[in-house]
Amino acid sequence: MEYDRGPEKTWVYGSLRIADGQAVTKCAASRNSAGWQRFLALLEQANPTGTIAVITDNLSSHNSVSTREWLIDHPRIQQVFIPKGACWLNLQEAWWRIFRRQALAGQTFADPGEITYATAVATTQLNTRARPWIWGRPAPEPRRRRRQFIYLL
Repeated sequence: MEYDRGPEKTWVYGSLRIADGQAVTKCAASRNSAGWQRFLALLEQANPTGTIAVITDNLSSHNSVSTREWLIDHPRIQQVFIPKGACWLNLQEAWWRIFRRQALAGQTFADPGEITYATAVATTQLNTRARPWIWGRPAPEPRRRRRQFIYLL
């Protein structure tokens, strides 16, 4: 099957550590509190020291009672929610675009297991060439020739 969210949905949870560009991903059959908590546990494992700030959208599983109780037992993880109606603040969308192109674009998958495999391979490949993540475009190159032409007039 081609990648889509058809009858056999596969959800991909993902995070990006901006300091070094390393990513953590996890596939799940559903988007619920238990899956979110398993992903947070994976994040905690991948980042053994320090506070972990998780910037997330307002999905109900991210703010459910069971998730809030789980977070009490894991004080290093702090969730920061993107304000409602301000999805443009989700700066990880640029990384997701790169990830989808690497893992899923133009692929045909027979089952959710293949999507999970493609996700793992793409995450590994992206992590091997990861660099600190900087949002925005690089500064434009100076236009020296334009200045030179103006001065010649």
